[in-house]
Amino acid sequence: MSTAAARIDAGFDVDAFLERPLVAHVASAGPSVRAVWFLWEDGAFWWLTGSWSGLPSIPKADPRVALLVDTCELETGDVLQLSAEGDAEIYQLDPGRACRILQRYLGVNASRWPERFKGSTFHDPATRMIRLEPSSLRARDLSYALP
Repeated sequence: MSTAAARIDAGFDVDAFLERPLVAHVASAGPSVRAVWFLWEDGAFWWLTGSWSGLPSIPKADPRVALLVDTCELETGDVLQLSAEGDAEIYQLDPGRACRILQRYLGVNASRWPERFKGSTFHDPATRMIRLEPSSLRARDLSYALP
């Protein structure tokens, strides 16, 4: 993200926010919006795609994407929003990185993962990784005080 235009609210810890197992929504020029499990690593977002998804073909046609990760906690009034834009790139499967993505959402014990994540992710030749290094990044704290 060294080249990204960043607008980050004071006190917003981007790395801590993105360590949480939240779902990102990726929009492309299709127009298309997909929910993805992601990993924030080395200044870039990474997510998996494969034969189960239309995402591999989207960046080929037009690599521009927007990504949104947000929370809304009605019990506490915490509302956090992070948006990113840039060009998505398709990479070959990196088993280590793929495992880190799945561990965020399914836990570290892979023997307890549903079979579809163990099998299709690592044994499907169509599985790829998509990388988004944001050209712009905006993090906002829209929280409010409860009465």
